[in-house]
Amino acid sequence: MLKLSANLGFLWTDRPLEERIVAAKKSGFDAVEFQFPYDASRETLRQALRETGLPLLGLNTRTGKDGEFGLSALPGREKEALAAIDEAIEWAVDLGGTAVHVMAGIADDETPVRRCKEAFVNALSYAAGRAARHGLTVLIEPINARDVPGYFLSSSAEAARIIDMVAADNMKLQFDCYHAQIMEGDVTRRVATLMPKLGHIQIAGVPGRNEPDEGEVAYSWLLPEIERLGYQGAIGAEYRPRTTVEAGLSWMKTYRDSAR
Repeated sequence: MLKLSANLGFLWTDRPLEERIVAAKKSGFDAVEFQFPYDASRETLRQALRETGLPLLGLNTRTGKDGEFGLSALPGREKEALAAIDEAIEWAVDLGGTAVHVMAGIADDETPVRRCKEAFVNALSYAAGRAARHGLTVLIEPINARDVPGYFLSSSAEAARIIDMVAADNMKLQFDCYHAQIMEGDVTRRVATLMPKLGHIQIAGVPGRNEPDEGEVAYSWLLPEIERLGYQGAIGAEYRPRTTVEAGLSWMKTYRDSAR
């Protein structure tokens, strides 16, 4: 049975981050993942993780200024990008996390794609080397162009090419089924093809990004298929609840009942 992780950047956003960890435990999640925990107290988060026993799977590098959505593929911002990577690794190590998602950012139309890719690969090579010292995985995630126009990485095929360019054992793909369905479709076949490169999988209903029990992707079929394909990681619940989180967790029970 696949482990299920609560993405606390989306779930229980009406309360402090440490309280979201407790809520995830009470709701039956196996793990948690953060987005941007940097305004919280590390000691408070560490205590909540310790008391609940929930592992922290990962967190994101900072987004940069408003609207940038990351820094690592932005030529001229290399110093800030590497500082953000160092910070994320420090937080992950301190909190017992396993991965850092390095965010590419939104490149301006005037910057050649070649320069953006070069900056991104250099930043990821740096991140992979630093992360390897601590046994951490570095993740990159294609993000759909409808929600985040101009994000540098929107294709799983391009992500795979970049991972090959970095050529580090701890460099992996964060495959979000929501983004992939919007941009590319054929999610099951893509998961199968990309399996050797997968470091984490996330889910949400498409097109509304609500609970994974409605819309274009039949997760009641897809999750068992992902398990059958040999995926060993966790599934991250990264969706916006229609009402309360607790009211929308029937998808979790459906999956676990079917997997028994």
